[in-house]
Amino acid sequence: MFSKVTGGTVVGIDGALIGVEADINDGLPMLNLVGYLSSSVKEAGERVRTALKNSGYYLPPKRITINLSPADIRKYGSGFDLPIAISIVLSMGIIPKIDPEKTIIIGELSLDGSVMAVNGVLPMIYHAYEYGITSCIIPKENVAEAGLISDMKVIGVTSLTETIDYIRGDIDIKPYQRSDEDVFDMLPEYKCDFSDIKGQPVLKRGLEIAVSGFHNVLMTGAAGAGKSMLAKRLPTIMPGLTFEESVEVTKIYSISGLLDKKSRLIRERPFRAPHHTISNHALIGGGAIPKPGEVTLSHNGILFLDELPEFNKNVLEVLRQPLEDKKIIVSRVQASFSFPADFMLVAAMNPCPCGNYPNLNKCTCTPFQIRKYQQKISGPLLDRIDINMEVKPVQFDDIFSDKEEESSGCIRQRVVETRQIQRKRYKDEKICLNSELDGKLLKKYIILDNDVENYLKNSIANKDISARGINRILRLSRTIADMEKEDKIDVKHLKEALFYHNHVGVTVK
Repeated sequence: MFSKVTGGTVVGIDGALIGVEADINDGLPMLNLVGYLSSSVKEAGERVRTALKNSGYYLPPKRITINLSPADIRKYGSGFDLPIAISIVLSMGIIPKIDPEKTIIIGELSLDGSVMAVNGVLPMIYHAYEYGITSCIIPKENVAEAGLISDMKVIGVTSLTETIDYIRGDIDIKPYQRSDEDVFDMLPEYKCDFSDIKGQPVLKRGLEIAVSGFHNVLMTGAAGAGKSMLAKRLPTIMPGLTFEESVEVTKIYSISGLLDKKSRLIRERPFRAPHHTISNHALIGGGAIPKPGEVTLSHNGILFLDELPEFNKNVLEVLRQPLEDKKIIVSRVQASFSFPADFMLVAAMNPCPCGNYPNLNKCTCTPFQIRKYQQKISGPLLDRIDINMEVKPVQFDDIFSDKEEESSGCIRQRVVETRQIQRKRYKDEKICLNSELDGKLLKKYIILDNDVENYLKNSIANKDISARGINRILRLSRTIADMEKEDKIDVKHLKEALFYHNHVGVTVK
């Protein structure tokens, strides 16, 4: 007897529907799985056989064929166990027919028949909903995740027996009810605040510019000057995630197995700070079964690279593509996988190996060592950074000052207003922020008066700045003008952009 149910898998960060077909016929007793399967899916046969036996259901002594279609998609993971078991039980006539066009089944089986949670449920359910599926049967541990999808009937099960009894109508399982607070649009509560930072008005201004236009930042300064402290507080001045952005981020963390099964929709902007010993694959993603790397986990948020020159040079060079294209393509023999990587790069470095330059009373490095250390960062990578800032140690008077510093909430309000200006300007384009301006759009939205153009020309005449670098200065100027709520870019905006773009001040001749 033939039967079919619908399962799911993940391709990149998106879900895909998989038809799970079962056929029981006369022949040599065996359970055969086909359909371009990975080893983890091929092992499902023994798990399903044992789980059915321990749940009180014995396979008939016949030839059982399971096909997972379409055959051109590689099937990974253990989430096919439950749909395979249900398709077999359906072919045995134990349960009534399930409409594969209306219900999707996902879950891993333990040998005792328990249904265990799987990664990537959200993108699979989201994809199923887009294709008109209105009901899902999934592990109970995943119901909060799947419940984020509106109008989806979410049934959480704990065992194979419970699943069969529910389909047969012997028991009633109430669908998961999503609470309003699961998706309520609110800013997360942060434990740190920009008001914790004493002094440093130039740095704070530069970081506000960076967040307003989503510009990449490099901070250079002596050890203990506060570079990490500044970076960790950047998410507190960023606008909250939109619902669409939250869903996208939650999908990424679901696939990566980093999503708390009891958590709600992710509302915080990601802040990832990998150690400098990280590998290429861990940074950009990859593996035999490609998984998102740190650049994808930073999507819609911040990737913070502390001690930048300590990273392997090959690791840093792989950042060049995602910084330009806002995505990563991981190619394998079976297929190519695309992962989003629209993040704001925030990097920090010491001016020399000992971290004390330019204080010659403390610095023990030779000029050669300092140059070698700084040259670990390639020109093409530096060319993709909009803002370069020198972080000087906080003055003693500032540390013990009673002056009340501006809070993250006040700064965030200005950032939100600046971004609203940008979104309104680019409402008919496929971009939202000034950092995305390129090609024709750059010429369309950044028009300089003769005086401003001449000032820019004279300012960069004796400097080795590439065409990409000039474009980044223009984008930075556009953001500064937006912060001042001015339509045209003036010389004062250009001056500030040039200051922040070139403000390094640690190079050793």
